[in-house]
Amino acid sequence: MFYFAYGLNLNRKQMAQCLPGSRPMFSAELPNYKLIFTGWSRQWRGGVVSIKHSRGDKVLGGIYEIAETDLAKLDRYEGCPDNYNRLKVIVYRDSGGKIEAITYIKSRQTEEAKASAEYLKIIQQGYRDWGLI
Repeated sequence: MFYFAYGLNLNRKQMAQCLPGSRPMFSAELPNYKLIFTGWSRQWRGGVVSIKHSRGDKVLGGIYEIAETDLAKLDRYEGCPDNYNRLKVIVYRDSGGKIEAITYIKSRQTEEAKASAEYLKIIQQGYRDWGLI
């Protein structure tokens, strides 16, 4: 099964700690969504990343192949369903084809909030890991 990562799990080191059996496959984009930071995390001292429907925008990310048996572990890691909900999405590969994947979206998207520098640094490393920036 495919998992579309756009936040902390885009960072390959972070994802290897979360799901050691996951395999990074290819970069992809999710159309008609935008990246936002919302809520407040005690752990990160700022807003946390999510996606929000936004016509005409796109979210860049990476596709990992994960075992179905690891889905429950990923749900727990993401705080699903209390903090994040699992969502089936269609993403477009860097090579042009489309695939179905799962991703996560923040359950209660309150107003947008500033993310901490430490949190952003991990996500930015993920974008570098995938060659997206």
